[in-house]
Amino acid sequence: MAGIYWLISKVMLFWHTVWDSILPANRVLSTNWQWVLAIVFLVITVRIVLFPIFVKQIKSQRAMQAIQPKMKELQEKHKGDRETLQKEVMELYRQEKVNPLMGCLPMFLQIPVFIGLLHVLRHLRPGQSEHQQTLYGWTVGEFESAVDARLFDAPIVAKFSSSAADLLKIDASSTAVKIVAAILVALMITTTYLTQRQMIKKTGWNTDPQQRMIQKFMLYGIPFFTLTSGWYFPIGVIIYWVTNNAITLGQQYWVLHKYPPPASASTNTTPFKGGAAKATDAKQPSGFAALFSKARDEAAAQRANGKGAPAKATGAKANGTAPQAAAGPSRAPKPGAKPINPKKGGAAKRQSG
Repeated sequence: MAGIYWLISKVMLFWHTVWDSILPANRVLSTNWQWVLAIVFLVITVRIVLFPIFVKQIKSQRAMQAIQPKMKELQEKHKGDRETLQKEVMELYRQEKVNPLMGCLPMFLQIPVFIGLLHVLRHLRPGQSEHQQTLYGWTVGEFESAVDARLFDAPIVAKFSSSAADLLKIDASSTAVKIVAAILVALMITTTYLTQRQMIKKTGWNTDPQQRMIQKFMLYGIPFFTLTSGWYFPIGVIIYWVTNNAITLGQQYWVLHKYPPPASASTNTTPFKGGAAKATDAKQPSGFAALFSKARDEAAAQRANGKGAPAKATGAKANGTAPQAAAGPSRAPKPGAKPINPKKGGAAKRQSG
């Protein structure tokens, strides 16, 4: 892992040098933006390198969705025979040249980067010997500058669980560290969940039980992991995670529009409330469009009747009942009218006569 630590350090130091030559040396808003942006552009560098693999990941997911009808046939055919089903599924993957693990490959490739950054930031603490400070290509000046770097007065090497003694060594406020760390952890959990929700909302649940289990783990398991472990991550690592999630949201939005799911994927159920209702309502006009559509249908019915008769008369003929005569009002009582007393009606006629 020493090579990964060295590589991560070199990328961070390169971007720190770039931003240090552009931005002022003093803190702005109690923040050393040179180091914060060095972490942000470390993420951007990694994502640029992994972008071709990210596109392959999306194509692999599309291929998995395209073979879902065949997967259903195999599941029905070999229902109860798990061993044969697994062999047939693997043969289907081979024939269609689909790799189900490709969907998780970009995340797996980023794990070494995450671990490397975590190690480097944990290594940045006061009291280290000069030999320790110059590990992985750092100079003593760069080491001391990074240890003192702040984000809104919270050191990027500090974490929510840092003890009072550790914070005293770097002259940090416990309140500032906890507030900044808590906000970043909340952002980390939210963006982690949204990246998975964005994908599943577009494609729906996978019909393959194993793939669906992976989807559920990515949707709920990873955010839970960040909730339980985020309090022990240095602030710099959480900056890396939040930035990475934000870039993922943007990339997924672009790729999902450029490579939309196959038509067969639209039949998959969605795990979010209102998803099915929205899909149904999207086919029905609403608002002014609904009023215009209704008026157009009534006009078409009147033209089809020939004499401009109401559409209801056409409906009566269609049902096999004769419409009422046009001349003279109907003698049938209107709905809700009080019944006529025949005795009173007869007396009234005799008096008028």
